[in-house]
Amino acid sequence: MDKLVTVGILSASTEESQISRLTYRNSQGQLVDLSSVAATQVKNEFGSILEKAMHGGPVAITRHETPKAVLLSYDEFLRLTEDRAPKLDDLSQEFDALLLRMQTLKVKQGMDAAFNAAPARIGRAAVTAVRRASGSRSSGGPLKPRKRSAK
Repeated sequence: MDKLVTVGILSASTEESQISRLTYRNSQGQLVDLSSVAATQVKNEFGSILEKAMHGGPVAITRHETPKAVLLSYDEFLRLTEDRAPKLDDLSQEFDALLLRMQTLKVKQGMDAAFNAAPARIGRAAVTAVRRASGSRSSGGPLKPRKRSAK
């Protein structure tokens, strides 16, 4: 037996004084029109509406002609949600590939140089980086100290 799940409306558009047309993108990526049913009708005829949702596609449930929920088969729900979340194995492989790209000889040498650099060299590199970022000339005299405001 198919299980059922209720999810929110994905898309709704209204044309002047006509009944709203509801659509959603199914698990195959197709834009599909939804049939809509009033909440009171769902309450009174749940069995037949459940069958329609399980075999005929999702059904929008409305209250005062405003979409409030969608009834769709559990299988369709799984198809819609399982492709959206990346699998842990995929994320692990992506991380491993990124880590491998970061472990080149050039990167290792750069990190060794940064951690073994004298404080004066680190200071000069910081000043150069600030000047580049602010658009100032990259060479020249030392930075002028800022005047502190009196407290």
